[in-house]
Amino acid sequence: MLYVIGWIVIVLMVAFGLGFVVFVHELGHFLVAKCCGVKCEKFYLGFDFGGLKLCKFQWGETEYGIGIFPLGGYVKMLGQEDNPARLREEMERAQKGNEGRGTGSEETAETPVLGYDPRSFLAQSVPKRMAIVSAGVVMNLIFAFVLAVAAYWIHVEQSPCIVGGVFPGMPAWRAGLQAGDEILEIGGKPMREFRDLQKTISLGDLPESGVPMLVRRRGAAQPLTITVLPDQMFGAFFVGVSGPITNRLADDRKTWLVQNSPAVWPGTTAAAASPGFQNGDVILSIDGKPVDDYAQINAALARTADQTIHVTVNRRTGPDSVVLKQISVAPNPVRQLGLVLTMGDVAAVQSDSPAAKAGIQRGDRLERVDGRPIDDPMRLPDQLNAQAGKTVRLTLDRKGSPVVVSVVLREPSSYMPPQTIGAPVGVESLGLAYQVLNRVERVAKDSPAAKAGLQAGDLLLEAKIEKNALPDLDLKQKAIAIPLGEKELSWPTFFSALQTTLPGTSVDLTFLRDEQRKTVTLKPVMATDWFTPDRGFVFEPMRFLHGADSFGQALRMGGQETLDALTMVFRTLKALGTGQVSGRNLVGPVGIIGWAVHSADQGVAKLLLFLTMLSANLAVLNFLPIPVLDGGLMMFLIYEGIRGKPANEHVQVVLTYLGLALILLLTIWVFGLDFNWIPRR
Repeated sequence: MLYVIGWIVIVLMVAFGLGFVVFVHELGHFLVAKCCGVKCEKFYLGFDFGGLKLCKFQWGETEYGIGIFPLGGYVKMLGQEDNPARLREEMERAQKGNEGRGTGSEETAETPVLGYDPRSFLAQSVPKRMAIVSAGVVMNLIFAFVLAVAAYWIHVEQSPCIVGGVFPGMPAWRAGLQAGDEILEIGGKPMREFRDLQKTISLGDLPESGVPMLVRRRGAAQPLTITVLPDQMFGAFFVGVSGPITNRLADDRKTWLVQNSPAVWPGTTAAAASPGFQNGDVILSIDGKPVDDYAQINAALARTADQTIHVTVNRRTGPDSVVLKQISVAPNPVRQLGLVLTMGDVAAVQSDSPAAKAGIQRGDRLERVDGRPIDDPMRLPDQLNAQAGKTVRLTLDRKGSPVVVSVVLREPSSYMPPQTIGAPVGVESLGLAYQVLNRVERVAKDSPAAKAGLQAGDLLLEAKIEKNALPDLDLKQKAIAIPLGEKELSWPTFFSALQTTLPGTSVDLTFLRDEQRKTVTLKPVMATDWFTPDRGFVFEPMRFLHGADSFGQALRMGGQETLDALTMVFRTLKALGTGQVSGRNLVGPVGIIGWAVHSADQGVAKLLLFLTMLSANLAVLNFLPIPVLDGGLMMFLIYEGIRGKPANEHVQVVLTYLGLALILLLTIWVFGLDFNWIPRR
C-alpha cells in the first residue's frame, strides 16, 4: 500500500513540477501580452490537437484549458500563428482594413503597425512584440533561479568528488588513478561534487594530450597530478570511475519507491553469515586490520577471496548506544555455467605497473603462465592475484612471434568487475587488462553448458538473465539481455552480472553453430574451488549536504547553479555539433519524466535542482533561431526592426515550414530513442 501511495505522490510531484515549468513560460508571454493590450484568446497547458482536451473554462476573453497532448503549452494571441498553413488566414482575421490609415505618415519600429486590429499581436510595435516573444524565456530564467535558491535553502544531498572504483582497462585505470583518490581539480578547475567530474569530462574542452587531474591520495604528503586521456564510448567521453562509497552497509531509510534496501545481497555468503549483518552496520575492521573507507575494504576483499574473513562492525542499537559485533564470512563461490571462452588480446596496460615494466604491450596475447596453458581467461586474475609477491614467467604472442617475460606480481589493491558492454578483464597483480572472445574454447564435463549441448567452437550471440524476485524482501531483479557476437566482447560483463543474480535465476544463451542459431536455458551452479572477492555487501553511497547557511548565500548558490545550468545547455549543443557527444544520447519526454521521477524519489531539493536544469534548457532551446520557436520569431522581428518592414510573407512561410519539419524530425528522433526504436549504441 505504501508503495502505491509513494507512486501517487511521486507522479503528482513530477506532474506539478513539469507542468509548472511550462506554465511559467507561457505565463510570461501571457502577462506581457496583456500589458501591451494584446487580445489573448487561449492559454493552454498541453496541446489540444483536433480539439482534444482534458478540461477548459472561459474567463473574460480568454479560454483556459489543458490539452490532451502533454508536450508543452501555448498562448494564442490575435494575429499570431505558428502554423504556416494558417498564417495567411490569421493575418487576414487580424486586419481591420485600411480605413483611417493616414497618408504621408512615417512608421518606425516603435510605432504600432496600422491596418490591423489594435489589439492584435501584429499591430504592436517591434519592441513590444520582442518583449512578448522573449517574456517566456525570461520567466524560465527567473523560475530556474528561484528553484535553485529554494533547493540550496533546503540543502541538497550530493556526492563528493572522490573515486569509489576504477574500471580496469579504462582511461583512469591506465593513468593510475586509484579508489579513494579525491579529485581536487581537473584542468585547473576546482571539483567539489562528483557530478562536476562527469560534466567536465563529457562536456569540457579536452586537449589531445589528456586532462591533468590534481588528486589527494591517502598516504601522499602532497597532491599528485595525474594526466588522464578520456575515451569515447556510447557517444560520450568518459574516464571510467564510479562514485564514492562509504564503509556503512545500506541504510534502512526508505524512499517512496524503494521500500527495502538489503544490507547484504541474497544468496551470498555475507547473507548466510551468523550473526547476520543489519542495515546501517559500519565495518570497522577485517581480520583485525582497521578500515576507514570502502577503498580499504575493497582492497582487503581482493586479497582474501578464498579465505574466511572476520568482520567487525559498529551497530547502533538505540539513539545513544552502539555495540561491536564480529561476524565471520566464508568465501563466496563463483556462479558458473561451465563455459571456457577464448583468450583475447591485451586491451590496456596500466602505467608504472609490473606489466608495463616488463614491456607487455597492447595487442599482445597471453598464452602460458610458467609454461602451462591458460586454463580459463575468467579465472586467470584470481590465480595470479593469489601469487602476489612471486615471479612468474609469461609467454605472449606478439604479432605471431612468441615473447617470454618475467614479472614480479604485486599485491592487488582493488577488485572491480567489468560492468559495461565490451569492458575487458583486469589483472590487478599484473596491471593489464585483456579481452575475452565470445567463441567457446571448451566445455567443462557435467556442467550446465555440457548438459545443454554447448560445444567447443560455438559462437555466443546473446546472454539473457531472466528476472527473478524474492517476495519476502520486496526485491525485484529485472531481466538483463547482454549482446555478445564476434564484435561485442561482452562475456566478462555478462559473467560479472551473473555473480549478482538471485537464487534460482536462469540464463537463456543464444549461440551460432554451423550457421544455425540456437537458444538454450541454463541454471548457474556454484564453483567448489573458485571464489569471488565480492562477498555480497551492499554499501551506502557517500553523500554530504550541500546548502546555504543564510539567505544571501542561497541567492549566490542559486545564481551559480542557474548559470551552470545555462552554460551546460550551450556546452551540450556545442558538443553535439562537434561530435564530442552523440545525438543518440538525447532524451525525449519519456526520458525527462524518468529523470524527474528519479530526482523526486531522492527528495524535494533534488527535484528542484532537476527542474532548474529543465527550466534553463527550455529557456535556451526555445530561443534558438529556428522558425516556430520563440528564437525564430525574434529573428524575424530583428529583421523587421532593422529594415523597417516585415520579412517577405513567402519567405516567412517557407522558413517556418523548414523549422516545423526540423522540430518534427527531432521529436521523432527522441521518441525513437526513448522507446528503443532507434538503438542508442
